Amino acid sequence: MTIEEILAGESKNVEFKENLPEKSIKYMKSVVAFANGTGGKIIFGIADKTREVVGFDKEEVFKKMDAIANAVSDSCEPAIIPDITLQTVDGKTVIVVEVSEGRQRPYYIKALGRDGGVYVRVAGTTRLADEYMVKELLFEGSNRYYDQALCTGLNVTEEDIDALCKAMKEQAVRNARTEEQKAVIKDVGRQQLRSWGILIEREGKDYPSNAFAILTGNVGLHVATQCGVFKGTTKAVFVDRREYTGPLWEQIDEAFQFVLRNIHLGATIVGIYRQDVYEIPPDAIRELIINAMVHRSYLDHGTIQVAVYDNRLEITSPGKLPMGQTMERMKEGYSKIRNEALAHAFAYMNLIEHWGSGIPRIIDKVKAAGLREPEFIGGEVDLRINIYRGQVDTNNAMINANGTGNGINGVNDTENGTNSIEVPLNKEQTQIEKLLQLIEKNPSATQSYYAEEIGVSKRTVSRMFASLQEKGRLVQNGTKRKANWIIIR
Repeated sequence: MTIEEILAGESKNVEFKENLPEKSIKYMKSVVAFANGTGGKIIFGIADKTREVVGFDKEEVFKKMDAIANAVSDSCEPAIIPDITLQTVDGKTVIVVEVSEGRQRPYYIKALGRDGGVYVRVAGTTRLADEYMVKELLFEGSNRYYDQALCTGLNVTEEDIDALCKAMKEQAVRNARTEEQKAVIKDVGRQQLRSWGILIEREGKDYPSNAFAILTGNVGLHVATQCGVFKGTTKAVFVDRREYTGPLWEQIDEAFQFVLRNIHLGATIVGIYRQDVYEIPPDAIRELIINAMVHRSYLDHGTIQVAVYDNRLEITSPGKLPMGQTMERMKEGYSKIRNEALAHAFAYMNLIEHWGSGIPRIIDKVKAAGLREPEFIGGEVDLRINIYRGQVDTNNAMINANGTGNGINGVNDTENGTNSIEVPLNKEQTQIEKLLQLIEKNPSATQSYYAEEIGVSKRTVSRMFASLQEKGRLVQNGTKRKANWIIIR
């Protein structure tokens, strides 16, 4: 413990005590909380308010060390074995009690029992754990996954299972990036769902796990994504608010399209072509939403929140970081799976590419777009990730936070007060603009109708539709036979 660390004060992993309290429970709560979290240190001999190094006399320091060791041994369940050492700071002797991250969670104070004696660290303070947090610790301590547990009170039919298998196959094909990737997609069957933990087989009958309910948006569990647009940089004034429910893949798409509708769309010139460019890379946005879906705590009854402010995109995922995970390790690509069944399902549906690569890839894409590195906040109760709007390098900026562009770039959203430039359209772009005008007038017509009106082949129109959907400018409602197209401006 250095003087610099002491001056930094208490934190989620450090606590100061001027003396050894007569009642050990006053610091035993912190011992338990550190074991239930990522570990920590209690420094005896430093005043918590003034940070003054008080220290102990050499004659009494060993008695105090024994007293601490006995108190921890007698008070905590399961057993916690701290590392108790002496350290000289500013010429004075202090006692350092280091508690490691525990594996037999939840840890609690024996005298208070498991119901009232489980403590956790939140924002540098020790607090009594909520009911959902205790359950989370129980699953961690037993090396089990909540999403693979039986979903009580939910009954599913053979048709429900077949529908899920079919929907997952459709999503896998839809999310495939190449024809080669599509070609290797196999049908998903019941045996596969059982091996992932989405179905639980008992006495020859299949029962749904929590993952089944979560994936399908079944009434057994309320899983929703809340999206909002706010004026300014706080939640004081909201402009638009939506809540999406249903299957997780639908929530991902709806939240993704919501963000694209509410951020600026700019333009850049590549060769002789005009190319639409969003101020935040769409791939990074989508990966953030997917990451929140697969790694959030579903024991916590909160919702994923996607908020667009004037200066940032903010995505909040309920639940503390899983045991063994830290912000630093997460940024480096270390993957700690909280929901194993969902992770398998997302991987099959081509929503996840490689384990642990999501966050580093998001950081790289955001920085490559000229934006500042994403900000990671929390991790003790929930995880919040901010992507700030407005480029760092103004010489190469497409658009800054207040919506104005510079250089050869511009934005096409004059209604939101953003600047634009005139760029000559080539033949293909002219056809696309004409197609959009036709869709706006008649959003339910067939592709053959659009092709005839523009004077191109149906195949060309199909390619134009695919391109517009991929860029997030066109969304399909209804069915393939009777589609109703919505243009995203």
